[in-house]
Amino acid sequence: MFMATSNLPGISSFQGGPHGNNSSQSSDIDEKTLAKPVTERAPLKHHAVGQTVSPNRCKTFIKAVQHIHNLTPKEVADFMASYEIYNLDWTNEDEMIVAFGLDYQQHVGDCLRAYYSVLNHLCSLGDVEKMYIPPLMDKKASVLDNQLLNEEAIAAEIKLAPGMKVLDLGCGRGRVAAHMSSISGAQVVGLNIDSNQISQAKEFNGALGFSNQFVVHDQNDLPLPFLDESFDAFYEIQALSLCKDPSLLFKDIYRVLKPGAKFLLLDWVSLPAYNPKDPKHASLMRRVKPLIGAVGTPTPASFEKALEGAGFTVTKSDNPSIDGLQAPLIDKVDIYFRILRRIIHGLVRMHALPLHFKTLFDRLCLDGQAFVEMDNLRLITTTYRIVAQKPTAAV
Repeated sequence: MFMATSNLPGISSFQGGPHGNNSSQSSDIDEKTLAKPVTERAPLKHHAVGQTVSPNRCKTFIKAVQHIHNLTPKEVADFMASYEIYNLDWTNEDEMIVAFGLDYQQHVGDCLRAYYSVLNHLCSLGDVEKMYIPPLMDKKASVLDNQLLNEEAIAAEIKLAPGMKVLDLGCGRGRVAAHMSSISGAQVVGLNIDSNQISQAKEFNGALGFSNQFVVHDQNDLPLPFLDESFDAFYEIQALSLCKDPSLLFKDIYRVLKPGAKFLLLDWVSLPAYNPKDPKHASLMRRVKPLIGAVGTPTPASFEKALEGAGFTVTKSDNPSIDGLQAPLIDKVDIYFRILRRIIHGLVRMHALPLHFKTLFDRLCLDGQAFVEMDNLRLITTTYRIVAQKPTAAV
């Protein structure tokens, strides 16, 4: 799975593209800014380029290196073995049972926990706490600034406001939640399968004074642990590829949303141009699904059908990236991590880092250009957007 980029000691101001050394002010916000009440903050400055690393990136980087350094052989082996699940698909239950037995859903859950328990620290060696590549919303901006622009667009789409309570499915390390609260005043309740990420989310948001809450829970374990009509809005970013049955999940999200609440997904889909019978397309898909961490293979139409079947009214279905292409940002991320991998290889050869650093980064960096190619061919995207609404008079 490839995420966003950051500066790394030894790679001065590198952002994977021609804008890396631009000295324009970034739209990034530091912890002091986030800690201020919404009404006391200046609006974020958009369309900025360049330095997107807050002073706390150094601390995050060091913590990630320490965690990866101290991984046990079993943790490394479990992470590498977890990739087996991405060779299959939720839609082919017979293959799942043959591969993993009747309790395949539990096996997949165990693999995902092993995968994310290591992945979030690998990604933190770049500026990737949010663990996603955003839509391309500004061609001159960094990956991180495009993330911020995307999150502000999400907050506007679902009309977040002070006092609202919003559900964030697949909340990761709570960085998106913190940004959402900082720009809207809403309270976020985040849900994630990985207890390590939840712990980090609680620590990060608590340090900033936000009342956001974070819950360890598998989205495939329904019903969700929330009361009926307890949320004013819902969003998720690239979490549904892990969902076994979107139809069932959307029905439960419908249950926990108040009448009139907005629902937004921004996620991975295969697009109409993708032909599974085309050998090239199929080969690319086999390479890319493990890279982006996708168990399922949804389409825009399948998501829309599932939402409508759950009772929602779909109000928007589109690709928010400029020209419908995410590839320029994917390429930045791929370039960054391939450079980082070369540095890791050198440090391992010098015995400055243990061998498992090389093992992990070789796996992380595999097939980045296949991802770029599929996006350029408009076969897939990881940022398809669908906005829906629960009717005001619940049906």
